[in-house]
Amino acid sequence: MKKLVSIFIILIFMNACSNIGRFGTGVDITFDPRTIGMQIDDTLMQKNLVARLSLTEKKYFLLQVEVIDGRIFLSGKVDSPEEKVKITKIAWETKGVRSVKNAIDIKGNSNFKSTAGDILITSQLRSALIFNKKTKSRNYTLETINKNIYIFGIAETEEEKKEVIEEANKIFNVKKVIPSIYLVSELSRNKI
Repeated sequence: MKKLVSIFIILIFMNACSNIGRFGTGVDITFDPRTIGMQIDDTLMQKNLVARLSLTEKKYFLLQVEVIDGRIFLSGKVDSPEEKVKITKIAWETKGVRSVKNAIDIKGNSNFKSTAGDILITSQLRSALIFNKKTKSRNYTLETINKNIYIFGIAETEEEKKEVIEEANKIFNVKKVIPSIYLVSELSRNKI
């Protein structure tokens, strides 16, 4: 238990040093529609999961973990399907989790060319969202794996949500758009 607490504290300090003005959920807190309490809850959930994954297997530290309103989004690459299932199970064991979306890819299913193509697709979508006046690009985390775009974030309105998905669908060479976009009105604390 002491080891887990130590790693958790180290992770918080490492994150604090590297992302000034940001919490760990990939959304700039100055534009985040969630309350500070929700942001803190999500950050603690994210750090707890990253620590538990790292304790299970050090290489899992490289996986991307995003949390918004108790919804966990996982991405990155692992060696086998069994590892993907194991990580999903660990994510579901996180206290307060409402859902888990696993976009982890199995290594060997991609090569340098496909990875470069994925980076290009992500960059094109990020640029489109920045220049689109109807969207707040800071509120979205984008991940492209094998030409599938995963979008995770919070939209102010239904119109903004549709606009983000439309922008993703306009990008050349995209197989599928998998959105996990929540409206501000759908966040759990807003329903109280």
